[in-house]
Amino acid sequence: MYHLDGDVEERTGIYDDWASAYEADTVGQLGYVGPPLVAALVADLVPAATPVLDAGCGTGLVGAELAARGFTVIDGVDLSEGMLKVARAKGVYRRLERADITRPLPFAPGDYGAVTCVGTFTAGHVGPEGIDPLLAAAGPGAYVVMTVLTQVWDGMGFARHVADLTHRGAAALVEDRPDQTYHTSEPLTCRVLALRAER
Repeated sequence: MYHLDGDVEERTGIYDDWASAYEADTVGQLGYVGPPLVAALVADLVPAATPVLDAGCGTGLVGAELAARGFTVIDGVDLSEGMLKVARAKGVYRRLERADITRPLPFAPGDYGAVTCVGTFTAGHVGPEGIDPLLAAAGPGAYVVMTVLTQVWDGMGFARHVADLTHRGAAALVEDRPDQTYHTSEPLTCRVLALRAER
């Protein structure tokens, strides 16, 4: 998956096919821990009554982690209908829709106090251009909490893009946790970031 060229149709088809085995492969075999890392930070930043948008929600791992922490208003979007079907079966989302997070999302600014994005900003997937629609959906004062795979932080321009957002006053960098364990079964790490939308 990390060697895809970013083609949306190819990526979506792979995730549709992978949906039923995704959690066994990632959580079970690789020890994927991105979802609890982000859910814990969201719980530190906002009360559990806060509406949360889970962008790139996949099979609903983040939604389940948020629900376990008392969050009750969770919506999700993903490109893969197969992944959304698995997420829907978890029963923790209020609303699930198919959407491309690199494009404007069908929500009004201020609908959510927090937006999460886990496992999407990585090699072969979505670059830093995906951050801006999340900030727009969050609206002023709300948080965007995300993982960025360490190996793409500089190479794909995430460091430069986040610096530009803060320089322009579009967002404030609230939390930056580098070198967080991403897979417990291999030396793969991520950065966990929290941005606050400023305008």
